[in-house]
Amino acid sequence: MLSTSSDRQRPAALWIGHRSTKLLAGVVGADPALQAAYLLCRARTKRHDPAEYALIQLVPAVLRPACWALWAAANALDDLADDRTADAGKRAERVGEWVSALDHELATGTSTDPIRLALVDTAWRWRLDISGLHNAMTLVQHDAHGRRFTDWNSWRAWGRGTLLPWFDQVRDLFERAGVAVALRLDRQDVYEQFLDGVRLTDILTDLSADLAQGDLLLPGQILDQFPGSADDLEQRRWSPSTASLITDLTGLARRWVTQPALARGMHPGLATALDTMADLLRAQLDAVSAAGPTLFHAPPRPSFVTTARLLAPARARAALAWSLTEVTVPPPRRTRHDTVLTQRPPAQRPAFRSPPPHPSGERPPQIPIDQMPTHVAVIMDGNGRWAQQRGLPRHEGHRIGRSAAYEMVYGALEIGLRHLTLYTFSTENWKRDDEEIGTILAVLREELREYPLEDLDVRVRWHGRPDRLPRDVIDLMRMRESSTRDRTGLTLTTCIDYGGRDEITRTAAALARRVQSGQLDPDLISEKDLAQHLPQPEMPDVDLLWRTGNEQRISNFLPWHTAYAELYFTADYWPETDRRHLWQAISEYTHRQRRHGAPLPAVVSHEPQQP
Repeated sequence: MLSTSSDRQRPAALWIGHRSTKLLAGVVGADPALQAAYLLCRARTKRHDPAEYALIQLVPAVLRPACWALWAAANALDDLADDRTADAGKRAERVGEWVSALDHELATGTSTDPIRLALVDTAWRWRLDISGLHNAMTLVQHDAHGRRFTDWNSWRAWGRGTLLPWFDQVRDLFERAGVAVALRLDRQDVYEQFLDGVRLTDILTDLSADLAQGDLLLPGQILDQFPGSADDLEQRRWSPSTASLITDLTGLARRWVTQPALARGMHPGLATALDTMADLLRAQLDAVSAAGPTLFHAPPRPSFVTTARLLAPARARAALAWSLTEVTVPPPRRTRHDTVLTQRPPAQRPAFRSPPPHPSGERPPQIPIDQMPTHVAVIMDGNGRWAQQRGLPRHEGHRIGRSAAYEMVYGALEIGLRHLTLYTFSTENWKRDDEEIGTILAVLREELREYPLEDLDVRVRWHGRPDRLPRDVIDLMRMRESSTRDRTGLTLTTCIDYGGRDEITRTAAALARRVQSGQLDPDLISEKDLAQHLPQPEMPDVDLLWRTGNEQRISNFLPWHTAYAELYFTADYWPETDRRHLWQAISEYTHRQRRHGAPLPAVVSHEPQQP
């Protein structure tokens, strides 16, 4: 972290008033070095990013020091990567040294650098897992060598890669404070497109500084649409081509940051902050549009009057919203040695227990790796009929079926399966009676709270719509997703309020929005484009689809992913199954011939030809 001499010499009292000092003392204690570290983060944020500082002032006071630390750390890395007093190699080296030092300091709990000290204290105090920032910091290190983007896809991957992890930390911070951010999974493309707008607005604002140091952070795909604009930009010439380019880009950024569904369903305090952020971004884009040729010489800024007009009512709304909300004060710092940014060596990774053995002592079959399916999806059918056959209410079958689900997880881990997806509750299941639906949700809630898989190497994912699910269930699912996201064993995806046609419909809507914004040519949309816009684009295709309950249909389950899946149907009701049935299904899979439309290889006969 490169701080100026004036930063180091000014006393902390000059940075904030008595009220803020009292706030800091209440959050981080009386340690003068720690208070000074947070005060420096606050000052840097206010000086370099006044709009972002104003947004942080809209969150509960107890969360502001952590937000200052996160923002200042991100800026410190950018400053190192952009410091043109050193060559590219030296800049990248400095970023790497900064990250390595942070890695060590996260284990010790302290730092000699004030920005890192505040970040380390934030991670310890709020129990944040900031290892998710590693990829973002690596991208910044690569930025020191300069960036060029051929198309919007590469530009978008870079922008989201550098922004999303930091926003994830803020989201986790709020959840640690007891405020659910509730980012709806069916609107993932809305959130990501909003961040694209944030990045594009930032690039347009800082165009003069970037061009001065030889950086042109716009994709060649858009530059090619305005012949001569790339050369004009690099020479900082205002021409009809560059004017048209800036007009097009500001319009695109405005569409991206204008997302009416962005804050829908969120806590009113958070909604106010996001809505105000969008307002400030649009005001900034107005300033960019009005700048003309001066855009190449100085960053344009909205007027004080414009900013004040947006912020004054936002402060009042946010203050009222947070006054009605109980926000958790951070607990005293506890020792932690579990978060580092670099990849742990295998010996240092968390130790997970092995699944409990099957009561029979039976072990899984030994199946060659090249014959193992990667992804098995299961329709867990027959819970209600199993219960009715025993004179029990249908909903009791779902409680008993929970044990079978755990058995499948144990069996998948033992046999070495990488992906297991369970169809828990479909969009059509809402047609069932209220008692059965209530029991299914209650069982799900209990599983998420107790979570008996905690000490297994299982990454948990959730696939489906959250519109009709209880808020506490959504929050619990997101918490489990977050806490297991770095596990590398089995990926367990639970499909809840999921429908295959609904998934494809939402994907079509996402593609339509991309076409409407000019990012996609409708005549060039490919299967790859559609797959990338699915709600879970990283989910691999299903190799084996297994259904219990003596039914032989796929029931609107993963239609895109099961296009070439092997189908396997069994008569057993779900509560009657255990891991041995999964092993049998996988063994059956190894005997199938998977040709994907290709003919069988010709069989060469070695018998002598008859004369």
